[in-house]
Amino acid sequence: MKRYNPSPSQGLSDSQVQQRINEGLENANTSVPTKSFSTIIRENLFTLFNIINFILALAIIMVKSYKNMLFMGVVISNLIIGAFQEIRAKRAVDSLSLMSSAKAKVIRNSIKKQIELEKIVLDDVIFLSTGDQVPADCIICEGFCEVNESLLTGESDSIVKKHSDLLLSGSFVVSGHCKAKAEKVGEASYVSAVSKDAKYVKKINSKISSTFRKIMLVLSILIIPVGILLFIRQLNTPNNTFQEAVAKTVAAIIGMIPEGLVLLTSTVLAVSVIRLSKIKVLVQQLFCIETLARVDVLCLDKTGTITEGNMELTDVEPCGNFKEDQITEALVAITTNLKDKNSTFLAVAAKYYSKKTKTADKLVHFSSERKWSGVYFKRGGSFILGAPEFVIKNKTLKFQRDLEIYAKKGRVLVVAKSNNCFEEDKNGNFALPLEIEILGFIILKDKIRKDASETLSYFREQGVNLKIISGDSASSVVAIAKSVGFPQDVKYIDMTEINNERDIKKAAIECSVFGRVSPMQKKQIICALKDEKHTVAMTGDGVNDVLALKESDCSIAMASGSDAARNVSELVLLNSDFSTIPKITAEGRRCINNIQRSSSLFLVKTIYSSILAIIFLFVKMPYPFEPIQMTLTTSLTIGIPSFILALEPNKERITGNFFFNIMGKSLPGAITVIVNVFLLNIIAHYFGMNEQHISAVSVILTAFTGFLVLYNVCLPFNWLRYTLFGSLVATFIVAVIFPKTGEFFSIAKIGVSEFLVLSGLMLLSFLVWRGILDSLKIIFKKFPDSSKV
Repeated sequence: MKRYNPSPSQGLSDSQVQQRINEGLENANTSVPTKSFSTIIRENLFTLFNIINFILALAIIMVKSYKNMLFMGVVISNLIIGAFQEIRAKRAVDSLSLMSSAKAKVIRNSIKKQIELEKIVLDDVIFLSTGDQVPADCIICEGFCEVNESLLTGESDSIVKKHSDLLLSGSFVVSGHCKAKAEKVGEASYVSAVSKDAKYVKKINSKISSTFRKIMLVLSILIIPVGILLFIRQLNTPNNTFQEAVAKTVAAIIGMIPEGLVLLTSTVLAVSVIRLSKIKVLVQQLFCIETLARVDVLCLDKTGTITEGNMELTDVEPCGNFKEDQITEALVAITTNLKDKNSTFLAVAAKYYSKKTKTADKLVHFSSERKWSGVYFKRGGSFILGAPEFVIKNKTLKFQRDLEIYAKKGRVLVVAKSNNCFEEDKNGNFALPLEIEILGFIILKDKIRKDASETLSYFREQGVNLKIISGDSASSVVAIAKSVGFPQDVKYIDMTEINNERDIKKAAIECSVFGRVSPMQKKQIICALKDEKHTVAMTGDGVNDVLALKESDCSIAMASGSDAARNVSELVLLNSDFSTIPKITAEGRRCINNIQRSSSLFLVKTIYSSILAIIFLFVKMPYPFEPIQMTLTTSLTIGIPSFILALEPNKERITGNFFFNIMGKSLPGAITVIVNVFLLNIIAHYFGMNEQHISAVSVILTAFTGFLVLYNVCLPFNWLRYTLFGSLVATFIVAVIFPKTGEFFSIAKIGVSEFLVLSGLMLLSFLVWRGILDSLKIIFKKFPDSSKV
């Protein structure tokens, strides 16, 4: 393609800009996108079980049995909650600005103008000054500046850029100003190159979700053939009409579908999302709350996560006979007269800036080439602040021992004075004055977030292995690690020394601190930990963290970071407060423990409905339940109590295997219902019970067993659970006894003989349920490791 080389003062002409637009060489937005509204609606609407439920509802409409359509309320509620939460999260993320600077300043036709970032074209001349974010990869063609690339590389130090140097998109100008020509735009830019590998669909790592998926897989294989065969059998059963065959088949199928279980999970997680939003946490993926509660390795980016991204002055060390007051005088003079914007200068100025000092006669601003800055007063001499190796030079050996001690504490700067002025050559370059005296040293550290140590201590107590991964030097990262509670002998590594995947895997397992880590290496470390069967969480804020965030089981981004990091993360800390993570973990525990407890109620229905449906394929008897009856029993023994119990406080640590925990509570009830229905149909033959009486006794027995399961789930009882249990039992009794409610729910009045059969089977139900429950407790106690069962 033809490249333009416009002069910095003129920029591109209108015709050249139009040519670039025609060629598609604009700075198009290439950030990792959020889901579209249509995708969210489609994914929530067109699920296998939603489609089956809609077909069942259509069948009920066709036979005009409208009261049996109550089960669709749960289906619609689940759809609304799931879609609403995802749309809410999308809007919140989209509202966070794509880049901190909404407009860019360009030179076109010799005029400086502001345009939208997406309208920058290749070879545009862009004007950049302090505070601007670089909108595209550029090459400086006039002036110079210092940039902070921490969001891109993880390194917090500012870098001086001058003529012909490359500026990376996403970096910030911290001082100076320049004009730069757009070298790479849109998909060709550095930000796009790093984040493009994050544009894939991430598999959800959730024990709850995977357990439910396995259950759904088995049901999806069974439900259609069993449904068709059961309908044929019911249609050929004596005294069954077409309408009754449809209703009973629908009852069997909706009993097999644990649609309330999906709704329960969505609701509990949605409530957690609302709770977390109150502490400024945005949840973009519901199951990530659970995943964080199960994490056993937490990988932390240093800059912006453990540290605030700023420096702070911690120590002042005078030399020889000089006093701290003399160092203070020098630093007040320097910070008040100079207007440097790098993090080191700002940290010193935060402590020493004063409006009362006198005005300097000559200023030397900091530059990364000189590594020092200073001020000169005709009646006071010069004061200098800078890196020891550039200011002390040949006197470094004299202070070597002190410098080694100070370097272990943080970044060391020397404060010096001279009676002479700075030397300046004809090109405007400054040199240090003659006869320098060393006043002392100051020590600066990365500013640690206030609650960082406490937060990391919490995770250690929970048995979570902590790892710090940073683009900064290993030595500086180790110093930060030790200051937040890592052991003094913490094992660390400089990742520039690693050149193969085997060594990365070894380092990922053995080391806790990683320095000079590239974006791809961060991802490889996460992969290595996952290969060792760890559940890994990652925190980050920069473009350099995107690949690792996407790969981790649970990704947490700071809202103050890059747009790409926010978009790929499942959790966004809107106030960028690292200390909220333990609160998210506690909320995750509440979710898992309560879902685990309540889901056992739903699986009782799914298990007995599935097995009964298969049994009634081989017996020429009417299926004992109708959809309206299933709605009654499941609402009172499963639906209402499960939702109330699921929203209770619960801070217990997560133990055992999710699948075995829920099966241990649901199997006794399910088997008891199957035994009840099987025995009832045999006994009914000898007692001459009609179809309506068999159905009525089956409903009462099923409800009785459901209340037994609910009683076990409610242990230990509190006032809420006593009230809940008592009111649900009373509601069922009223529904059965009163003629109008009994008629609505298709429950016939029973006589003396039916009552005797019911009483005997209720006693048997309790004995069967208790026997199975105690047997399972013995088995699980004998095999505490569920993987061996």
